[in-house]
Amino acid sequence: MTGAGEPVIGADGSMREPGWDATSPYRRDHRDGALLVVGDVVTDVVAQYRGPLASGTDTAAAVRTVPGGAGANVACWAAHWGCAQVRLLGRVGADAAAWHERELTASGVRPHLVVDPAAPTGTVICLVDTGASAERTFLTDSGAALRLDPGDWSPSLLDGVAWLHLSGYLFFSESCRALVAVALESARARGVPVSVDPASAGFLTELGVDRFLALAEGIDVLLPSRDEACLLTGLPDPADAAAKLSRHAPLVVVKQGGAGALVAESGTVRDLVPATPAAPVDTTGAGDAFTGAFLAALLSGSRPGEAAAEGCRAGALAVERVGGRPHRETS
Repeated sequence: MTGAGEPVIGADGSMREPGWDATSPYRRDHRDGALLVVGDVVTDVVAQYRGPLASGTDTAAAVRTVPGGAGANVACWAAHWGCAQVRLLGRVGADAAAWHERELTASGVRPHLVVDPAAPTGTVICLVDTGASAERTFLTDSGAALRLDPGDWSPSLLDGVAWLHLSGYLFFSESCRALVAVALESARARGVPVSVDPASAGFLTELGVDRFLALAEGIDVLLPSRDEACLLTGLPDPADAAAKLSRHAPLVVVKQGGAGALVAESGTVRDLVPATPAAPVDTTGAGDAFTGAFLAALLSGSRPGEAAAEGCRAGALAVERVGGRPHRETS
């Protein structure tokens, strides 16, 4: 945690935090390279209601259809947070390919969308309680989103790329896991650092903790939620979980929603970052917003604690609007 050790004086006379390693991939300024996100692109149908749901009859709700998907959301938030070059590899159905491409492009993301010949675009029904917590429940039809496969990958996708981010949803289908293996091999061959957001505690349970950690072996940054971190370690305390996970990945950032974020390195929690105050309307995509802003800040040269603070700011913005994407200025 901050203050746990004395600052270190570097050879150049600069003040460095304990554990500073100038050779670590996440300690470098990557602003001249692109961020490549590989992940899910889906259509979100958001239904805002005030509970409880009336079983067997009608419940009044405000319903909107918006672009979503954890991978796509991360890419859009990274672009919104100042990352100049953001690319996205995903798979969609022909039914909504043109719409998603337009939405991503308008958000500053360069899309590489594979059109699936057999499956429709993934769809998620987001049930959002408009009470104080604005908590949400997802009903997920992954459709084309989890049908990415190694044939959709090319090492040329890493041309000009400084960082690769993998959505955790890629770990939850056989074809996507095969793509992850190929993408990680390509990234390692080029020295491109890799981050992963585990994405779903429910799907992690189905996949198995040991299997996920084995598949994610060798990544540079892990960005779990509090529940995911505790699930991955079997530890009830998120700080203990963060510390333990940082023995698997060099840098671990645990997203805690209203409790802020924990930053751990080399088995030690080094920063406890407070949350940015917010009035929640819809918590969909808050973790994606955090991840996108965190990566944008990290790639610009910010230290992990500083980047996590940017992530908290983005998460606060995300929960105050409907949908998982940043709002765009309209003329």
